[in-house]
Amino acid sequence: MTHRIAVVVLNHFATLDLGVPGQVFLTAETPDGEKLYEVVTCSEDRRPVRCTAGYSVLPDHDLDVLDTADTVLVPGIHAGRALKDGTISDTLYEALQGRPRTMSICTGAFVLAAAGLLDGRPATTHWRESAGFAALFPQVKLDPDVLFVDDGDVLTSAGVAAGLDLCLHVIRRDHGSEVANRAARRCVMPPWREGGQAQYIDRHLPYVESGGTAATREWMLAHLDRPIDLNGLAEHARMSVRTFTRRFREETGVSPARWLNVQRVQHARQLLETTDLGVEEVARRAGFGTAVSLRQHLHAAVGVAPLAYRHTFRRA
Repeated sequence: MTHRIAVVVLNHFATLDLGVPGQVFLTAETPDGEKLYEVVTCSEDRRPVRCTAGYSVLPDHDLDVLDTADTVLVPGIHAGRALKDGTISDTLYEALQGRPRTMSICTGAFVLAAAGLLDGRPATTHWRESAGFAALFPQVKLDPDVLFVDDGDVLTSAGVAAGLDLCLHVIRRDHGSEVANRAARRCVMPPWREGGQAQYIDRHLPYVESGGTAATREWMLAHLDRPIDLNGLAEHARMSVRTFTRRFREETGVSPARWLNVQRVQHARQLLETTDLGVEEVARRAGFGTAVSLRQHLHAAVGVAPLAYRHTFRRA
């Protein structure tokens, strides 16, 4: 039987997020061309809803259609506006309860979390909104580095285009890789993306304030290509190792070794994105020494190897 997906459209919705479910799920077919999914849209009282791009849409159904749905999907929204202006109502919260399967794309996770559907569960959302999400919903096990999270009957995706990855994953889960691969080809996209959302997060070099261990952190950033040990750092800061380690953790929240490793990974990412340097030279300049070491650290940080990362972010 055709699987019905009901898309709940809210004011301030993200335009791509609304289009993705219909585009992806409706390309999933049997070898005979039979559609495997039906996608319907709904809003509270079937009211017109306005998107962040400045136009409105009129869904075909009200929230009663959720009772006929096999899956309920909430697209991304401008979470700040929606949480403040009453867009997410108690009526909607009640309507989302007890559904066979619920999904969100991007910041649609705010709606699921506000409805209590993510309490104690792993979930993800757009990396730019992850700090705000974690502050509002500390009971959710947020993972901002992945493209999507499948927790059985509740699934969430990362930002924007990650909704494509989640929809293809659901097709794969429901009907197998062959059907999902055909749908991916129809959508002209890879059936599976390596790595996670972490490789797309824009992390700038940290601002280094004055005082404490600041001068030593500046020195570390300027000498990432050199061997750096804790004794040398403490000596540079004119502190004992114990005092330096304590002060460093108080000021940054992490150990000197952890902080240094993060900065080296970030520098390697920048070199891979902006230069044609070989992987060995990138590893040397970032302080990892060898391509093998760089590969291990980069994969641990963003889930992909150096050449795959460069392939994504730097085209000839």
